[in-house]
Amino acid sequence: MDIAKIYKDANALLEGHFLLSSGRHSPFYLQSAKVLENPKVAESLAKALAEIIKNAKVEVDCICSPALGGILAGYELARSLGVRFIFTERVNGAMTLRRGFEVAQGEKIIVCEDIITTGGSAMESAQVVEKLGAKVVGYAALANRGICNRFGGIQNAETKECKLAAHLPLFALEDFVFETFEAQDCPLCKQGSTAIKPGSRGN
Repeated sequence: MDIAKIYKDANALLEGHFLLSSGRHSPFYLQSAKVLENPKVAESLAKALAEIIKNAKVEVDCICSPALGGILAGYELARSLGVRFIFTERVNGAMTLRRGFEVAQGEKIIVCEDIITTGGSAMESAQVVEKLGAKVVGYAALANRGICNRFGGIQNAETKECKLAAHLPLFALEDFVFETFEAQDCPLCKQGSTAIKPGSRGN
């Protein structure tokens, strides 16, 4: 499966000046919503991701995603694995488990995003369910921006920037390694350009 081609065909690999969820700036942006708007494509991507997890022999009882971006990817992954799905969401800036969702003591959970950059939102979701007694056994995403090491993928990532727990695997379909910058160091900003956020938290 050519993940890069799927993103390009869906016009989901954007070029410009973008503000990522991590706060970093990049000349490229992956818009997974454009890929996931096609249910058959979403299903096929989730099945491929589920196979990676199954082959790694990781036991999982539940998929949890941070809202909003991870919900479609997480739901499809849960469906492919035959497990239940829940999501966390922000309330007054803090990640929270709401809507009657509960976790059992020791329940094995994979936290799933559409895209992992630094993994900040995924880590917040993991902390929420772990405080309630669940056990996070890994992270998953359709695409990995290359800051965190992917299971079976690149191992020379900028791990000092990665917020995911280092002892747990990150399962993803592909590494998309684009240069990113802290806002104060962004060359596009210095040229007078303004970063936009086309994803779920901005325009």
